[in-house]
Amino acid sequence: VQLQASGGGLVQPGGSLRLSCIASGRTVSTYHMSWFRQAPGKEREFVASITRSRSTYYADSVKGRFTISRDNAKNTIYLQMNNLTPEDTAVYYCGTSARLIISSLGLENAYDYWGQGTQVTVSS
Repeated sequence: VQLQASGGGLVQPGGSLRLSCIASGRTVSTYHMSWFRQAPGKEREFVASITRSRSTYYADSVKGRFTISRDNAKNTIYLQMNNLTPEDTAVYYCGTSARLIISSLGLENAYDYWGQGTQVTVSS
């Protein structure tokens, strides 16, 4: 499985961005898939997941602001990010694994495949 993330950029506080993660080698509908992020000097942290059945899970810090979704026809997952704050500044990664289970969605070491990351900077 190869994942390619895109859509990052510089946005002002309160603004929005939509990240995309295109998968090749496997259809996204057959895997649980997630977004993580890593801010400078911090560990990679869970942001959101979408399961094979389209259930979604979010970190408390992004609930109500971020939405994860999937387009099976484009083999792509998305992360719509609204009302961004400087604390959202990070490199965002999409990840997946064939061995993922619901209880491990928030664990970085449960993932075997990662995209290259896309930088999101929230600043005025």
